[in-house]
Amino acid sequence: MDALFISGIFMSFFISFLLLTKKHKALSDRILAIWVTAIGLHLLNYYVNQLGYWEKYPHLVGVAAPFPLLHGPLLYLYTLYSLRSDSSFRKIDYLHFTPVVLVYIYMSRFFFFYSAEQKAMLDRGEIDDFSVFTMLLLVAFIISGITYPILAYRLTRKHKQKIDNNFSFEEGITLNWLRNCIMAIGVVYVLVMMIIIMREGLGYQFSFNADYIFYTILILFIFYLGYYGIRHQDMFTHNSDGRKLTEPATKDEQKYKKSGLKEDLASELHQSLLDYMKQEKPYLEPKLTLAGLAAQLDISTNQLSQIINQKEQKNFHDFVNFYRVEEFIGLAEKNSQYSLLALALDSGFNSKSSFNSIFKKQKGVTPSQFLASKGS
Repeated sequence: MDALFISGIFMSFFISFLLLTKKHKALSDRILAIWVTAIGLHLLNYYVNQLGYWEKYPHLVGVAAPFPLLHGPLLYLYTLYSLRSDSSFRKIDYLHFTPVVLVYIYMSRFFFFYSAEQKAMLDRGEIDDFSVFTMLLLVAFIISGITYPILAYRLTRKHKQKIDNNFSFEEGITLNWLRNCIMAIGVVYVLVMMIIIMREGLGYQFSFNADYIFYTILILFIFYLGYYGIRHQDMFTHNSDGRKLTEPATKDEQKYKKSGLKEDLASELHQSLLDYMKQEKPYLEPKLTLAGLAAQLDISTNQLSQIINQKEQKNFHDFVNFYRVEEFIGLAEKNSQYSLLALALDSGFNSKSSFNSIFKKQKGVTPSQFLASKGS
């Protein structure tokens, strides 16, 4: 375990250094650097405890006790500002760190008025001055660890809806990394909750140090971050140039009740849209957007969005890519000598991965399987 802890601690501070020395840092980069540093200090604090340094230096006892309360807020804020273009925190964001501040304030009497011997005795369990507080702190860890991943996941869902309602292509900001962060922290805190319930609530005694389970997951998370950063070098070198949407996702029923678009006009515009898609094939433009198509049709984006959502029962992304898939199938039947990727690019797709995932979503099979079934 020593090698694992040392590697995790070193990697944490190294990644933080890379993020802080990155040119043109975004706010999300700084938040991630702070978060990774907090994880490194959390790991370091536990590791020196396991080495017995708390016995030698009792003033280290409890220094990092509130650190688990940082992971949830930092995950949420990292997710939030990865999807926004703000350059600084809003005042309300600082409220997320209130629990950490309150814990340190409450523990100040322990830090400043307990002797080294008393701190060592409390660490060994010989005095229980903070037993109730410790239990409340564990409950707070669990609540924070479950609540913030849920909130962060909701942000990614809303952002995905905004992308699908505005863009016909993969918008540049991948949500996979954010979702992996959310899952990793969620798993850590679920394990914490299970271990606390079993150990404190049911009195179960593990035959091993159960703390190693979630500390190991934290270390693996840091390793994944390092791997991801090396594989996708823009994390450590420059900012993504993808659009960051800030408007909240809209709900169709509430949005369109006051749009003023009458049914007869909506049907007329819908038919015009279908005719335009068939005749002009605007979907062949890989970077086609809702605003771009609306301009070509000389209607507002709100009207176009309403027509697609209500008449086609689809979002903009699925609507456009339906035509691209059909275009690909038509090209493939006439030009079997060309590669699938070449035909996909000619059909308006901008990458192999997006083509494969969209095609399988629409047809239920891969492109090669679909074409093989058509040929048999």
